[in-house]
Amino acid sequence: MHTSPPPDVAETLPQDEAERGRARELSREADQPPAEVPGFRVQKKIGEGRFGSVWLAREHNTGKQVAIKFYAQRRGVDWSLLGREVEKLAVLYTSRNIVGLLHVGWDHDPPYYVMEYLASGSLADRLVGGPLPVAEAVRIATRLSQALVHAHGSGILHCDLKPANVLLDQDGEPRLCDFGQSRLADERSGALGTLFYMAPEQADLKGIPDARWDVYGLGALLYHMVTGTPPYRSPEAEEKLHAAGSLEDQLTAYRKIVTQSPRPTLHRRAPGIDAPLIDIIDKCLAPSASRRLPNAQAVLDRLADRERQRSRRPLMLLGLVLPLLLALFITPLATNAMHDAVSTARFNLAQRALESDVLTVNLLSSSLQRELVDRREQLLQIAEDEAFRTVVAQYARKPREDRGELMDLLNAKYDRIQQRREELVRSPDASWFLMDATGYQRWHRDGEVSQDPQQPMSKTVDQNFAFRDYFHGRNEAIFETNAPTDLAPIRAPHVSRTYLSTSSGRFRVAISVPIWDLAEEHVIGVLARSIYVSDLLMDYERSVVSQGNDSVGRVLALIDSRDWKLIAHSDWQQRADTAPLVPDEFEKLRLSPEMIDRLQGLIDLPEGTPATSDQDRMSNYTDPMREIDPDQFGGLWLAAFSPVGETGWVAVVQERRAAAFAAVDELRTRMVWFGITAIAIVVLLVAGCWWLIIRIVNNRPLFWWPMGSASGMPSLTSTLSGTTRGNDRV
Repeated sequence: MHTSPPPDVAETLPQDEAERGRARELSREADQPPAEVPGFRVQKKIGEGRFGSVWLAREHNTGKQVAIKFYAQRRGVDWSLLGREVEKLAVLYTSRNIVGLLHVGWDHDPPYYVMEYLASGSLADRLVGGPLPVAEAVRIATRLSQALVHAHGSGILHCDLKPANVLLDQDGEPRLCDFGQSRLADERSGALGTLFYMAPEQADLKGIPDARWDVYGLGALLYHMVTGTPPYRSPEAEEKLHAAGSLEDQLTAYRKIVTQSPRPTLHRRAPGIDAPLIDIIDKCLAPSASRRLPNAQAVLDRLADRERQRSRRPLMLLGLVLPLLLALFITPLATNAMHDAVSTARFNLAQRALESDVLTVNLLSSSLQRELVDRREQLLQIAEDEAFRTVVAQYARKPREDRGELMDLLNAKYDRIQQRREELVRSPDASWFLMDATGYQRWHRDGEVSQDPQQPMSKTVDQNFAFRDYFHGRNEAIFETNAPTDLAPIRAPHVSRTYLSTSSGRFRVAISVPIWDLAEEHVIGVLARSIYVSDLLMDYERSVVSQGNDSVGRVLALIDSRDWKLIAHSDWQQRADTAPLVPDEFEKLRLSPEMIDRLQGLIDLPEGTPATSDQDRMSNYTDPMREIDPDQFGGLWLAAFSPVGETGWVAVVQERRAAAFAAVDELRTRMVWFGITAIAIVVLLVAGCWWLIIRIVNNRPLFWWPMGSASGMPSLTSTLSGTTRGNDRV
């Protein structure tokens, strides 16, 4: 046996003042063994008690270390009580959780008995370093509960449970010791325990021993192990106890502390604590004995039930985790499969849509090129006519009033061509005009203004426009104020750079051809016609609709690759009468640098070289019109591109990605909702099954299925296990 001095505030209360005085007297005695014990060599003192001392000794024959307790103080000692302690140890010797009795020298002077020596010390020594892990505390409490069950079963109540009375063997197993305050179950005499470890009703000199005293002490031990301090112990409580005078005053003060103070809660915040263990501690420490667990067996059952529940947790957790892991494993696979299917479907749809858009944009480009060529050829037919060249050479530089024959000839040709265009339901030209070799405009017809052919527009006639691109053909934007002096007329048909009409707010382009003298040596003038670029798109759209080929929501546009600005768009004609764009807004309609880099390769292709899929189509095109109308033209588009001859233009046919992928997105949404529904059903089924299993395992009744056989039906747990009451068949 090994003992250690108890804490200052955890002294076992003496039975009277005389005994307290005797205890103080004992502490002053010399540290010498009271006597020699035959067969043993006493070595050193290892503990001190009220009635004697405990010494470490070694058996001569075996060399085994033992603990010898001498009852050296005879004065005031009830020898019958001490004898009964030995008798109780003898009765409890068979329990491995109680310190074993090896030998008794009751006729010796002084009397003694020999016990096992446990070198690991006491639980009090262990708790000096702080609280124990919850698992360790529960293990020790379980072993002590088993020891108390054995003691209570033998009719013995310990009545003084505290850390100093719990010794630890070499394996860390606890052993209950010091039955000096123990009582038989049928005894009526009181037994005082240790402050902060004894039940409030035990703190009464007239208290009748009860198994619930040990239940409280066990709860206090468990509380101390998980928190590092016994319940209700505080500086205020200690001060009240020290202030009490007599023993009865101390006991009264202690009862008030336990019964009137708030219930201890420190254990609820202990690391690793759980609700069942908190409930066990609370029920052990109930101030009212009627609300306390009835005996050590009840505590042991609660601890065992808690352990069973905890042992089931891994399986139950596994039962929950496996479906979740399965769901987590399947969900990414299903998600990836769905994503791959959707991505593949989108890619295929995009490819088919872009293939269609490429065909459309090639048709658009060919149509625009053909339209420009047709208009150029009409001008060339006029410019190459010898009679016309003769009239131009004769009258172009004469004053306006002398140019009647030239004007009549040009007006007749203009009217005939425009009438033909009306018959073909084609857009009229914006204007026709003639310039001499120096750039002065000598004749002009405006397609937007109704006028007398004999009275051409006078605002521009006889003004010099040599700085215009349709005259010099340099593909440069030259301003009149800084025009070079060496500007010469074009010597071949030319499609000019686009320019913004100040009267209509729309982009124009001019097709011009040179007029040679009869000797084909000098250019004597330039004949040109201007066109609204957006009218070219309108003519194409009308031809598509007339042929029954709807453009499925496609938008047509033209981009000038010389400055990468938008020069025509399907939306502009619709805005013409409601909200036409102003010049400042056109400056915003420029492609992004990324798109310019992408399309530059298409522009730089040698003539006759087919474009690749990386050059003539784009699945993430952004319409420059988003700067003006983000609601209608924001987002991403599928777009196809095609250069328009040698004009420097790029034709664009685009359609919304969202519209192209609508069917796939709808399918994806349905698949997502189907997956969510399936997961929800699986989760509900798993949760329902485990709710049922938990209630069955914990023997909790189901409102729709009676438990037990009170109703004449077998219990649910018996049914599930294949057995019924009154029937041995499995």
